[in-house]
Amino acid sequence: MTTAVKDMLKAYPADLGGVDREKLARCIEACIACAQACTACADACLSEEMVAELTKCIRTDADCADICTTTAAVLSRHTGYDADVTRAVLQACATVCRACGDECASHADMHDHCRICAEACRTCERACNELIGSLG
Repeated sequence: MTTAVKDMLKAYPADLGGVDREKLARCIEACIACAQACTACADACLSEEMVAELTKCIRTDADCADICTTTAAVLSRHTGYDADVTRAVLQACATVCRACGDECASHADMHDHCRICAEACRTCERACNELIGSLG
């Protein structure tokens, strides 16, 4: 299936330097999806009656959304590519996705939005780790 992310990677005029395009595209898409899920989950948490008990979840969601958005942006830029910077950003993203996934999973039985967010976090964490594993 073609996506805007894949189309943009194909349209890039220079060589991507051996980066696995499929893993790169999956990671960018997972970061974008995770950022959206985390933003929506934080907002849904704010609408819950027990909002005070969800403070950590809201904060973790916000941190994860910000880092996923940044990671997607960094991965979308290829001119002057620096593998060390890319690896560090991916590691940070995988770390925050793990933390947010764990936090949301602890509320998943009570809140569907937390379950959905935890799944998006796990998918993004896997995509980041797979891309890290493919970097030279």
